[in-house]
Amino acid sequence: MVDYHASNSQASSGGPAVYMDPREQENDWDRDLLLDPAWEKQQRKTFTAWCNSHLRKAGTQIENIEEDFRDGLKLMLLLEVISGERLPKPERGKMRVHKINNVNKALDYIASKGVKLVSIGAEEIVDGNAKMTLGMIWTIILRFAIQDISVEETSAKEGLLLWCQRKTAPYKNVNVQNFHISWKDGLAFNALIHRHRPELIDYDKLRKDDPLTNLNNAFEVAEKYLDIPKMMDAEDIVNTARPDEKAIMTYVSSFYHAFSGAQKAETAANRICKVLAVNQENEHLMEDYEKLASDLLDWIRRTIPWLENRAPEKTMAEMQQKLEDFRGYRRVHKPPKVQEKCQLEINFNTLQTKLRLSNRPAFMPSEGRMVSDINGSWHNLEGAEKGYEEWMLNEIRRLERLDHLAEKFRQKATIHESWTDGKEAMLTQKDYETASLSEVKALLRKHEAFESDLAAHQDRVEQIAAIAQELNELDYYDSPSVNSRCQKICEQWDALGSLTQSRRESLERTEKQLESIDELYLEYAKRAAPFNNWMEGAMEDLQDMFIVHNIEEIQGLITAHEQFKSTLPEANKEREAIQAIQAEVQKIAQYNGIKLSGGNPYTTITPKTIDNKWDKVEQLVPQRDQALQEELAKQQSNDHLRRKFATQANIVGPWIQTKMEEIGRISIEMNGTLEDQLVNLREYEQSIIEYKPNIDQLEGDHQLIQEALIFDNKYTAYTMEHLRVGWEQLLTTIARTINEIENQILTRDAKGISQEQLHEYRTSFNHFDKVRGQHRGSTWGISVVKNGDAEFARIMGIVDPNNSGVVTFQAFIDFMSRETTDTDTADQVIASFKILAADKNFIMAEELRRELPPDQAEYCIARMAPYSGPDAKPGALDYMSFSTALYGESDL
Repeated sequence: MVDYHASNSQASSGGPAVYMDPREQENDWDRDLLLDPAWEKQQRKTFTAWCNSHLRKAGTQIENIEEDFRDGLKLMLLLEVISGERLPKPERGKMRVHKINNVNKALDYIASKGVKLVSIGAEEIVDGNAKMTLGMIWTIILRFAIQDISVEETSAKEGLLLWCQRKTAPYKNVNVQNFHISWKDGLAFNALIHRHRPELIDYDKLRKDDPLTNLNNAFEVAEKYLDIPKMMDAEDIVNTARPDEKAIMTYVSSFYHAFSGAQKAETAANRICKVLAVNQENEHLMEDYEKLASDLLDWIRRTIPWLENRAPEKTMAEMQQKLEDFRGYRRVHKPPKVQEKCQLEINFNTLQTKLRLSNRPAFMPSEGRMVSDINGSWHNLEGAEKGYEEWMLNEIRRLERLDHLAEKFRQKATIHESWTDGKEAMLTQKDYETASLSEVKALLRKHEAFESDLAAHQDRVEQIAAIAQELNELDYYDSPSVNSRCQKICEQWDALGSLTQSRRESLERTEKQLESIDELYLEYAKRAAPFNNWMEGAMEDLQDMFIVHNIEEIQGLITAHEQFKSTLPEANKEREAIQAIQAEVQKIAQYNGIKLSGGNPYTTITPKTIDNKWDKVEQLVPQRDQALQEELAKQQSNDHLRRKFATQANIVGPWIQTKMEEIGRISIEMNGTLEDQLVNLREYEQSIIEYKPNIDQLEGDHQLIQEALIFDNKYTAYTMEHLRVGWEQLLTTIARTINEIENQILTRDAKGISQEQLHEYRTSFNHFDKVRGQHRGSTWGISVVKNGDAEFARIMGIVDPNNSGVVTFQAFIDFMSRETTDTDTADQVIASFKILAADKNFIMAEELRRELPPDQAEYCIARMAPYSGPDAKPGALDYMSFSTALYGESDL
C-alpha cells in the first residue's frame, strides 16, 4: 500500500513525486502543474455532476466538490455506491483527525483496487485543496468508469476512444481523434445518441457551424431520456480553444455506460423473450392436448351408456331402426374420433420432443387424460360396441321368431275356431228323442265319426297351447291377448269333450232300440272322416308359414314337400275308393228302388266336399312349389351375398396384414435422408388411403348382408368388425411412423445432427435391436437385457427412465446428442433477469413492462411470486424462483 503521508510530506517539502508507469503519465495529477482556469471550471462542473449521478442512488448529493468531501463521509459513500462494496465504518467525530482518518480509509480502498495515487494526501483533501480534490475524483473516474472499458483488445482511454470512433464512423462531419477538439462542434455527442436511439435525434437537421445548438441539444436529450446529467456547459466548450480532456472523457464515459447497459439489457431481454416464447408455445400445446383429450373422453363417456342400453323394442321395425342408427354411428360419428385419437397421440409425441429440445421437463397430462387413459376408455368403447351389436342381432332373431310364432298361433287358432263353430249346438240338440231306430243308429254312427274328428283335432289344440307357451317364454309383447285366446280355446275344447261324452251316453241308451244301419254308409263315413281330416291337415300344412336361414334348410323343406307329393297317388286311390262306396250306395238304392232322403245319415262329409277339398289340395301343391322355389332363390341370393363379401374380405384381410408387416420393415430398413424417408412414407400412406374404396365396398356388401338378416358366413373367417379394426390400426400405424420421422427431423435440426450422424445412430440402433430383441407395438425399440455393469445401468437410467425394458429410437438420439446440445439454462435466464433488474435480487413490474413485449411481460408478472428477501420493497417480484420453475418440476 502506498504511504500517502510520506508522499504528502515529500510534496510539501518540494521533494520528488512518487514514480508512475510512463503509460499512466497522461493520467497523472501533478500538483505543481497549474490548471487552466477554463479547464478547472469545466472539471468542477463535470466531476460534480458525475459524483451526484452516483450519490443520488444513496439519496444525497454534493454542492461544492472541494468542501463536501472534506470530512471523508460522502467520499466513502461515493466509493461504496460505485463499487457495490462496503468500506470500513467511518468515524463520526468533527475533529480534524477524524476527517483525515475517513479520507485515508477512502484512499486506502482506492489503492486496494490497484490504483497508484501520486501527490494526493488526505490532509490536502481535508483542507479543501481544489486541485488535489479534482485530481482524486479524476483518479476514481479513471478506475471505476474508464479503466474497465474494453473494445477490440484495447482498454481504458484507448478503448473508449475506439468505441466512439466505431459508433460515429458512419456520420458525416464527425471525426473523433481525441477527447477535446473532436467534440467542440457537438456533432459527435449527437451521433452517439442517434446511433443508439435514433428516435431521439434528427441528425440530418444539425449544422456543423452551430455548435452551441448541437451541444445543448445533445446535453438536454441525454439528461431527459438517457438519465445522463448535464456535466458541462455548451458555452464553456465552445469558448475554450481546447476543452478539458478529462471533463470530456468523463462525460463520454457516461454515454458509454448508458448505452452499454442498454445493450446488455436488450440482450438479456431477448434471451428471456426466447425462453418465454418457448414456454408459451409449449403451454399452448399442453392446453390443446388437454382440451382435445377432454373432448374425446367426454364423447366416449356419452357414447358408452348409449351402447350399453339393452332396453328391448316390441317390433322388428323398431329394432331394425336401432341397427340402422348403430350403422350411422360406425360410418359417420366414429371415424372422425378415430382420427382425433390418432392426432392426439401425434400431438403428445411432438410436444414431448419439443420439451426435450428446450431442456424442459416432460409433459404430464392432468389425471385421467394420459394417452393410456384414453386408450383404456377407447378399449371400453369398442367392447361396448361389440356387445351392443351382438345384442341387437340376437334381439332381431328373437323378434323374428316371435312374429313367426304369433302368426302361426293366429292361423291355427282361426282354423280351430272355424272348425268348432256350431259344434256345441250340434252336441246339445235332442234330435234322437224323436228319431227312428235307423235314424238313432245313424246319429250314433255320426257321433262316432265326430268323436274321431274330435280326436284328430286334439293335436292341433295341443300345438296351439304349445305355441302360446313359447310366446310367453320369449316375452312376446302381446302375450296377454294370446293367453286369453288360448284359454278360451282350451275351455271350449274341454266343454266339447264333456258334451261329446254326454251325447254318446244318450245315443247309446237308445241304441238297443235301433236296427243296424247301412254298412256302406257306415263304411263311407268311417273312411271319409279320416280322409277328410287328412286333406284338411294337408291344406293346413301346404299353407303353413315357414322361415329358413340357409339353402340347406329350404332344401330340407323342398325334400319334405316332394315326399308329400309322392303320397298323392295313393291318397287319390283312397278318394276314389270312398267315392266308389257312395256310388255303390246309389247303385244298390237304385237297384232296390230305395228313395234316399237327404245325405248319408252317418256323416256330413259329402262326396262333393271330398272332391272340393281334393281340388283345393291339388291347387295348393303348385302354390307351395312356387313359394318354396322363391325361398330357394332368396337363399341362393343370400349365399351369393355371403360369397361376394367373403371373396373381397379374403383379399382385404391379408392385404391389411401385409401392409402392417411392410410398415414394420420400413421402420427398420429406412434409407436415404429423413426428408426422403418422409416423402416415401407419405407416398406409402397415400397408397394406403387410395385403398379406401375397397373398404367402402366391403361396408356396402356388409350392409346388404345385414339388411338381408344374414347372420353367418361359412366362406370367410373375416368379419367386418375385424377388418374395420385392422384398417384403423393400419392408418394409425403409418401416421405414427410418419410422426416419428418428423420428430427425428425436429431433433436433428434443433441439435445440429448431420445426416451422416443420424445414419450412424440408426445403423447402431438397428444392430442392437437385432442382437437384443424385437420391436414392440407401434414403436421400434430394443428389449433390454439387464446386467451388473454400472455404466450400462447409468445409461439405461437415462434412455429408459421408466424401466420399461424398451428403448425408443428417439430416446437413443437424445442420449447420443445431448452432450453437444446448446440449450438455455435456468442460470442463464436468472442472469438475464438480473441485468434487466439492474443487479437487484428482485424486479419490478414496470421494469418488465419496459424491457419485454407486452404479452410476455404480463406472462411473467402473472406467474412471478412476490419477492420476500431482506431488501424487498412493495411490488418486488421474485425472478429467481420463476426462472428455476421454468426448468424444474413446477407446473406453470
